[in-house]
Amino acid sequence: MEKIVRLLATCAISAVLLSAIASAQTFTTVDYPGAAATALAGGPNPQRTSVGFYTDTLGVNHGFTLDRNGVFTPFDPPGSTGTTPNYITPQGTIVGGYLDAGGVSHGFVKSGGSYQTIDFPGANGTQLTGLNPSGEYTGFSCTDPACAARPFQSFTLSKHGQFTAFDPPGAVSDTASTVNPSGAIVGSWVDSAGTTHGYLLYHGSFVTIDFPGGNFTFAGGNNANGAIVGTYRDSAQVFHSFLLNNGTFTSFDPPGTVGFSDATGINPGGIIVGVYFDAAGVSHGYVRTP
Repeated sequence: MEKIVRLLATCAISAVLLSAIASAQTFTTVDYPGAAATALAGGPNPQRTSVGFYTDTLGVNHGFTLDRNGVFTPFDPPGSTGTTPNYITPQGTIVGGYLDAGGVSHGFVKSGGSYQTIDFPGANGTQLTGLNPSGEYTGFSCTDPACAARPFQSFTLSKHGQFTAFDPPGAVSDTASTVNPSGAIVGSWVDSAGTTHGYLLYHGSFVTIDFPGGNFTFAGGNNANGAIVGTYRDSAQVFHSFLLNNGTFTSFDPPGTVGFSDATGINPGGIIVGVYFDAAGVSHGYVRTP
């Protein structure tokens, strides 16, 4: 759940409308059995499989998949001391990041039972965040080996193995979140004043995404139809999930949310996954079905 991990890190480091409200939506809470905390970080794919992470009683994060039948399958890349999956493709390929025994962050690709480690050349730390059908990856590189503190820099990785780093204009730190089949990339960037904005990069042009009236916007996912999801912070310093579709922002929170919710992924059918905190500060995954 690196999207959420880096989001929370950004919140901690940052200085420191309205929307349409969905009239018909169904929420399902997701908790990994026996876990201290759970979050969904990507998906679901067209087969209704999502990826996420759970925190065990020792505070270690482990990846998992959740299929349409409610079956959890845990996984960790070899040598991982903390796993944060971010995205799952229609074919079931998963990308994300993991920490090694030395606390260094690496990107990973999981295809079936095979794992591949990917590191941005020369970077101290790396995370992978998305993969489209053309074989283009998104991710970000880090100066901090654990990718726990900014600055970050967005990048793409082509199917031919070519890395391309980029930054939105004016960014002092930025992270790419996902790339859809048409090559549209969404992510977030921090300006020189410490304010976080979302971004859309398409055909070389950047568009800034700011939720109306919000003072923080984090774009965490997009789908083939161009819908974008993420989180924003309101004037009361409360974080809410949002959907941006056809130019219209929709704010929403799962029932029982207190203080924080974040939409992390959306599939072509408009099903959204994410994470929310309850009154006790415990993290739960959620699935929102329109």
